[in-house]
Amino acid sequence: MVYKVYYQELPNEVPVRERTDSMYVEAEIEREVREKLADKNVNIEYIEGLSEEHLQYEQQDKDFKMESF
Repeated sequence: MVYKVYYQELPNEVPVRERTDSMYVEAEIEREVREKLADKNVNIEYIEGLSEEHLQYEQQDKDFKMESF
């Protein structure tokens, strides 16, 4: 499954919508996503599992990039 991860670059900062970034990670379960991102030192706001239709929509964005681990 592909997950969309909303995060802040600075782990100690209070989340602010205008500074929220997102990345896409492939994993079996949400816990695996958190484990893969543990060494990135980011503040994870929310992890959203994407349906096939939602993933196809997200892939149309020119900035879409799947993270590799």
